[in-house]
Amino acid sequence: MHGCHVNLKDHVTRRRAAAPRLNTHQRAHQRLADQTLELSMAVPQVMAERLTRMAFSGLNPSQRDHDEFVLMGSEKVLAFQQSWAAMWAQAWQSQAALAASLTRSSLAMVSGRPGEASDLLLQMPGAAAEVLSAGLAPLHGKTVANARRLSRLRK
Repeated sequence: MHGCHVNLKDHVTRRRAAAPRLNTHQRAHQRLADQTLELSMAVPQVMAERLTRMAFSGLNPSQRDHDEFVLMGSEKVLAFQQSWAAMWAQAWQSQAALAASLTRSSLAMVSGRPGEASDLLLQMPGAAAEVLSAGLAPLHGKTVANARRLSRLRK
């Protein structure tokens, strides 16, 4: 718990600075990878802080500990609701973009330009990454913020 705080912002900033220019679909995959990496570092940190707090508070937690435990439960519910809403909105947007692309591809095939039809297949992995990234964004934001906040409380 102590001494395991990782500066997530510096890590991702260095990683992004070293990355070459990416197209839209590659950026979606990179954003998803960054969110996953940051979550993999922040979640254990937050869990360690909170589980330690629970263990030390015992059967009669202080008001501060009680408030933190209530916050812990309510923020999870809110973050997951926000996550599902964000995934639904992104999926809707991606479906509309894919439908428009399908229409363009169909018209291109009828017009004798079949090369444009393959663009539709190239969009699907990026669209999936965007939906997943949109779903992770609320969870990621809350978890990273909690990691920062809880590490400051410890000091």
